[in-house]
Order: sequence, then structure tokens, then C-alpha cells
Amino acid sequence: MSERLVDAYDLVIFDLDGVIYLIDRPIAGAVEAVGELHRAGVPLAYATNNASRRSGEVADLLTGLGVPADAGEVITSAGASAAVLAQRLPPGSNVLVVGAEALRAELRDVGLVPVARAEERPAAVVQGYGPQVSWADLAEAAVAIRGGAQWIATNTDRTLPSPRGPLPGNGSLVAALRTALDREPDLVVGKPQPELFATAARRVGAKRPIVVGDRLDTDIEGAVRAGMDSLLVLTGVHGPADLLAAEPERRPTYVAADLDGLFGVAGAASVPAAEVDGWSLADSSLSGAGSTVDALRLLCGLAWSGGDATKVEPDSAAARDALHALGLA
Repeated sequence: MSERLVDAYDLVIFDLDGVIYLIDRPIAGAVEAVGELHRAGVPLAYATNNASRRSGEVADLLTGLGVPADAGEVITSAGASAAVLAQRLPPGSNVLVVGAEALRAELRDVGLVPVARAEERPAAVVQGYGPQVSWADLAEAAVAIRGGAQWIATNTDRTLPSPRGPLPGNGSLVAALRTALDREPDLVVGKPQPELFATAARRVGAKRPIVVGDRLDTDIEGAVRAGMDSLLVLTGVHGPADLLAAEPERRPTYVAADLDGLFGVAGAASVPAAEVDGWSLADSSLSGAGSTVDALRLLCGLAWSGGDATKVEPDSAAARDALHALGLA
């Protein structure tokens, strides 16, 4: 029997939004896929840029969705940001928080004092996603940063996935402050920085982990920076057109429609592909019949070598349907 893709790895590190769930709804097949990994005894971790929940809350949410997890398996950008600030600041330092209560709680746990106003003279501003963040919060942060406070962003995801489509993420709010201040944050903690993935691997002593994500600019680039293989699943933010246009530092090792790709033969998901079952690509013409993802893998080989996948013409009805599904019709 051919080895499954997952069998080559000793840890699977999942992103959450767009991979396991959308806000608070499980993605089709995710519960079953994680259950199969549990039955096979594969170590799992969850690394999320979302700073609106603590690790225990995320574990409870996953368990409630049918994905059993404990807090030790979850690494959040909120917890990582608090750990960074604890290293940078003396105990008891004031930190102005733009974000959710989870971020404030993480700061308290490391001996720092969350505050809400610039007049409280914070030593740092930490900015994370929170659905209740307002203009007033951003204004206080701007005043504090101009007054000399360090500016730490938990992450810079421009959007976050939802059942209604992409919604503004923390990166969009960071961009508002960037515009107002005409400067960049002093530090971005979450993906694509590699620390969340490195922390997950250290916790279980993994030597060959794989990252599974839906975003090229965070999950996949973070895996590349961490020196880890990655699987892009097409259930969240980034789709085929994004993959075809990806720069080298944002190219995954594998691509699959969903988490079932973990259980297929590794070679059937690798990207780019010089040849695939059912499809052929010659003289900017796609012919044959097969899976849409296989056609995408073949087209990545063209696009990533300098060709123009948008000019490929179909040479069969199946090819026309595949190009249409990929947004290239």
C-alpha cells in the first residue's frame, strides 16, 4: 500500500479559521479528518493568529464542535504576544490593549497590567483582533505609541474567513493605525513569523512536522520560514488564482481541496506537478479529464516557471469545466 501523505510526518499543525472551522461552524469533513488522525495516534497542534480566545477557550470550542482538544495543543498569537512582552518589560508594566478580553487575560497571567487609556502611560501597546474594537481604542493606541510606547501586533491578517465570506481581520485594523502613525509596528508576533509553529514542534519534540493552512501569506509563508512542509487546503481565504500567483516564499509543498488530502498518496498532492493523471498541458492547451485540483497542480508548474496560466485554453469539455471552476475560464 502506498504511504499516505500524513504518514511521513510526526506532527500535524493546523491553522483553525478556514481549515477546521469558519468562526464557530466546522468545515465539512474536518471533524472526520481529525478523528482519523486521533485514531492513528498522530500528534496534533493548533496554531492560530486569532487573538480573541485563550488556548483553553479554543480547546473548548474545538471539543464542542466534535474535535477533542486540550489547551496544551493550542498556540494562540495572544499567548505568544504576552510571552514576548513579559520578556521585554519589567513585571507590573502597563500595557494598552487593543483587542479582546482574552488578550488582557494573557497579559495578567505573565504579570503585566492591561490598561485602556494612553494617560495611564503604558510601556507598550498590543493590538489583536477583537470584534468590539472601536475607533476610540485605536485613538488611545495612536496617542500612546506617539508618546513612546512599543507597538506589538499579534498578527496582520487582512481578513478572516466566515460563512459570509472574508471579513476585516486584525491586519485591517493595524493598517488603520499604520496610516494614522505613518510607521510600522515594532513587532508582529503571529504568522508568518515562525514562532507559533516552532513552539508547537518543541512541545512534542517533533522532528518532521507539517503545517496545514488556508492562507498563503500567513500559514504557508510561516511554514516556509520555519523550514516545514505545508499543505494548502482550499476551504478558506486563498483559492486557485492566489496559488498560481504565489511568490516562492508563499508556495506550499502540497495542495488539496480539503483535509482529505492528508490521507491520499503524497505524490497526488505535491505542487507543482510536471504531470498528473488524466490531464495534459501542451502549447497552452489543457486537455483530458480529471480532478480540478490535479489540473491546478499542473497549471502551477506552468505559472511558477514563468508561464501565463490565465491564457490556457481548454481542449475538452472537462478541461473547460476545470478552468471555469478554477476561475480561469
